[in-house]
Amino acid sequence: MNARNPMPVVREGGPARDEHGRPTPIETRRVMIECRNVHKYYGDYHALRGIDLKIREAEFFSLLGPSGCGKTTLLRTIAGFEDIGSGVVLIDGKDMANVPANVRPTNMVFQSYAIFPHLTVAENVAFGLRRDPRSKAEKAAAVEEALAMVGLRGYGARAAHALSGGQRQRVALARALILKPKVLLLDEPLSALDRKMREQMQVELIKLQRQVGITFVLVTHDQEEALVMSDRIAVMFEGEIAQLSFAEELYTRPASRRVADFIGVMNFLPARILGDTETGVRVDVPGFGEFEVPAANVSRADAGDSGPSVGFRPEAVTLLTRDAPAPNRETAGAIEEIVYYGDMTYYDVRLDGSARFDGKGHPIRVSMRNVFGRDLPDLGTRTRVSWSPGSLILFR
Repeated sequence: MNARNPMPVVREGGPARDEHGRPTPIETRRVMIECRNVHKYYGDYHALRGIDLKIREAEFFSLLGPSGCGKTTLLRTIAGFEDIGSGVVLIDGKDMANVPANVRPTNMVFQSYAIFPHLTVAENVAFGLRRDPRSKAEKAAAVEEALAMVGLRGYGARAAHALSGGQRQRVALARALILKPKVLLLDEPLSALDRKMREQMQVELIKLQRQVGITFVLVTHDQEEALVMSDRIAVMFEGEIAQLSFAEELYTRPASRRVADFIGVMNFLPARILGDTETGVRVDVPGFGEFEVPAANVSRADAGDSGPSVGFRPEAVTLLTRDAPAPNRETAGAIEEIVYYGDMTYYDVRLDGSARFDGKGHPIRVSMRNVFGRDLPDLGTRTRVSWSPGSLILFR
């Protein structure tokens, strides 16, 4: 065995791991779900437009996009609840054409949870085992195992209607996992929960996915949820995948302005392109002046954009207090708005010279963490802003 490139060792119930027990990189794992040029029509409406997609073994994958983008339709085609107009869907290397939903190696957790209120928790979880040939005792043991997996050990006799929203969500997960599917499909399972419970369940779902070692596919319209939970994310607009990337890459290197605008908060300023260089593109941006954007930070503008622009996240720039030296480049402006979020404060700053192109200009948003002892500038005060060309993205 090559010590530098050890051969993967497949272990039951989880992804391929190396000789030290560490999960292998996602890119090297076998493909669990593959879509090849998938199209779906509802009458004249083209819901899915040539979807090409590979989801790997034991990957936490998210389909992210606004309402009506096709993400739920794509999930339902994988599950077998929707027929496709053309193309191929494969699961674990097998063509799913004419394979009904109840025979596919998948299970789904719906947004509504679909819990039967007249049954106990154990009866809800055991519902999928009603045709299983195992004995009653074996089924009861499987139910207890599934409940323990989702943190509901001892809840089997409780009435389902007496559960909280978070507990109902766990029961739905246990009911789906008891059948040991190769793929778990999650259709916005956390949308009905309050913010605190939703954040708690995000972490628990991550841990659960690692524990059971199967492929999770999540549909969500919540950008933060997708970034927190996913290994990779496919951003969809109008039935097409606009970008498929690892979560960090999607946030820091969006492939287009539309993706950048959809994922989190992004500042955009108009830019004039002065020319290409050997290492990037030289631009002129009001408030920042002339500088070079590295070639790695150049993305495409979308059809309909008014022209080239630079984008950057609120945390990519910093307010400088008093006489603090600028770690990078520096510009100046005035604070027009302050929004306090507890751990963070957002400042809207109108940069000097920001109206140089259009006579109006727009303030930029800067986020600063609220650490003890940090001076908080007041509304209307002048401030200095530190920035770096390496944190700006050019959309051209």
